Amino acid sequence: MANRTQVVLVDETGRSVEPSDKHAAHEAPGQLHRAFSVFLFRPDDTMLVQQRAQSKYHFGGIWANACCSHPEPGEDLVTSAQRRVREELGIECELTEVGSFTYRAVDPVSGLVEHEFDHVLVGQTTARELAPDPDEVQDWRFVEVSSVTGAGEESGYAPWFSEALAMAVSGYEDGRLIRH
Repeated sequence: MANRTQVVLVDETGRSVEPSDKHAAHEAPGQLHRAFSVFLFRPDDTMLVQQRAQSKYHFGGIWANACCSHPEPGEDLVTSAQRRVREELGIECELTEVGSFTYRAVDPVSGLVEHEFDHVLVGQTTARELAPDPDEVQDWRFVEVSSVTGAGEESGYAPWFSEALAMAVSGYEDGRLIRH
């Protein structure tokens, strides 16, 4: 896996400003940068969640959506997200962006800050087994969406999870993508 060391800083509207060192962008107080959150649904109305590897530089060991990352400077968002799903989970899928939002969260363990303009992407998978990268994923499972709707930090989920899930579910319903 490549060592990705840059993120794209953005303004409050999501317009690209300039590349930045990834670690520097996450140091307090945190710089607003482009990110994505991928949600993968199965035809049986379950979705994939992963427990981030404990060794992650921030928010290690917490549960989150199928995949989260940052596009590289100059890289297409969907292409980047599909590449990261393949690298982290060992599966292929088509993805569609359904919206974006901004959030800021401080990791209580590392002190690093996520200040992200987060693009939410959804896709469908029929995978029953994954080949996750242990440097990225500690555990994974398919869950019913209703069992994690509204799940937040107090239940062991990432601080961005609940808001991103609501956006993902609004864009994907009854086994099909809803075009807005």
